[in-house]
Amino acid sequence: MSNRDRHERGLRGMLAPPRSLAGPRLRARRPTLASEFFVECVTETIDDVAHHCPEALAHVDIGVEEVPDVSEAWLRRVPLAVAREATLDRLAQVVLYRRPIEFRCSSRSQVRELVFTTIVEQLAQVTGIAVDRLDPDHHRSPDDDD
Repeated sequence: MSNRDRHERGLRGMLAPPRSLAGPRLRARRPTLASEFFVECVTETIDDVAHHCPEALAHVDIGVEEVPDVSEAWLRRVPLAVAREATLDRLAQVVLYRRPIEFRCSSRSQVRELVFTTIVEQLAQVTGIAVDRLDPDHHRSPDDDD
């Protein structure tokens, strides 16, 4: 019979003083929200493009919206993004639509790839810079070239 199990009622008291021998408390990592992950993908893509071709981003604003504006008529399908030319009072814009992109993907890696491909193609359209110059490492998959 041990000191901790007197009268056979089970262990009583703490086995170790708090935080002395047990080590630091580990926090469980919470899963990243879909919207946070999407913004991370956009940020990583912008950083990658800025590394290879910084002039592509010099006069372009890149933003994210949940869904496209319903006032615009989309004939066949909902767009993934829109590129707007610069005007006298604003820079050129590339706007990605988070929900349509996520809807077309079945995994986070596909979201990452589609965000990258979409941004590169929209930047190429609005700046006139070749896709191969924006993406010299050819992150796009071969079936994206059609």
